[in-house]
Amino acid sequence: MSTGTAPSGIRFDGVTVAYGGTVVLDRLDLTVGPGEVMALLGPSGSGKTTALRAVAGFVRPAAGRVFLDGRDVTQLPPHKRGIGMVVQQYALFPHLKVKDNVAFGLKAQRTPKAEIPGRVAEALELVGMAAYADRHPRELSGGQQQRVAIARALAIRPGVLLLDEPLSALDARLRSGMLAELARLHRELPDVSILYVTHDQVEALTLADRIAVMDRSRLQDCGTPEELYRRPRTEFTASFVGNANLLPVTVAGEGAVLLGDRPLRVPVEAAAPGASATLCVRPHLVGLGDGPNALTGSVTEVQWRGSTHRVHADVDGHRVMADLRELREPPAIGDPVTLHFATEDAVLLPAGAGAGDPAGVGP
Repeated sequence: MSTGTAPSGIRFDGVTVAYGGTVVLDRLDLTVGPGEVMALLGPSGSGKTTALRAVAGFVRPAAGRVFLDGRDVTQLPPHKRGIGMVVQQYALFPHLKVKDNVAFGLKAQRTPKAEIPGRVAEALELVGMAAYADRHPRELSGGQQQRVAIARALAIRPGVLLLDEPLSALDARLRSGMLAELARLHRELPDVSILYVTHDQVEALTLADRIAVMDRSRLQDCGTPEELYRRPRTEFTASFVGNANLLPVTVAGEGAVLLGDRPLRVPVEAAAPGASATLCVRPHLVGLGDGPNALTGSVTEVQWRGSTHRVHADVDGHRVMADLRELREPPAIGDPVTLHFATEDAVLLPAGAGAGDPAGVGP
């Protein structure tokens, strides 16, 4: 399916949105390249949906500008922006058949009548719903209804597709299937820029080319999924993009920190001895038994997760998590335990580099 348009893109230029004097999006600078999938990831109230609504034209910025394909669209109404949008509750018209729901946007755009049936069939084929064209929404499952909503958004051949928590109303099995479908759609529509709002880290890590991490109305971090997971720049990113052990340490010198009185060998870059810092280690990189950077403590919790056991240990008053595979005899609560991690698997973060401190974040 061709979009029928040149590759588009999105740019936020210092966009601020406020309601009644309360800032809900604070000076957002962010660029989504042509054909790129950008996930806006963050908790409720972080500003991510407000950013998407600013692109759609449903909210007017108090300051800053929104650009689509290089055009300043800040003052344009939604119907003149040429975007497709899918929300979490499907928003299908219950009295219209599937094919008529998909045709709705085309008719609103005054597409020539002769073109509409072919465009509708093309969009339904793309999402695997061609056989359901004559059904009503009430005759479809939740996942099927969401496919129809996506088909409706794609039928107008947008350069930009906005997805606002599109899978949150689905159960886990349907969500997994729809993630695969969205990934396939991205491959088949390489020119469409996608802005994907979610609070689900798995969705963001699975689909996005880059992730913009939002909190407290501000952009906190931005990078590829691998960059944010392997080398987060803030404590908030480390804790929100995957799980992380975040341990308060003191820099002891080149390549060394102290966890209390316990020396650990970690990468130390441009940190003065005596400086406070936060050590980040992902749970799946923590091993059981003696090894480099050994941490001795006692088991406080054991969770079986199918392919792994998550073991929680108290180490000098600090909680340490380890995701351990194939434990035939996992430790019991109260057992002494030794955990370890490799020097190269640790990331040292500035202390307090978390929410409200987006230093170093760029587009």
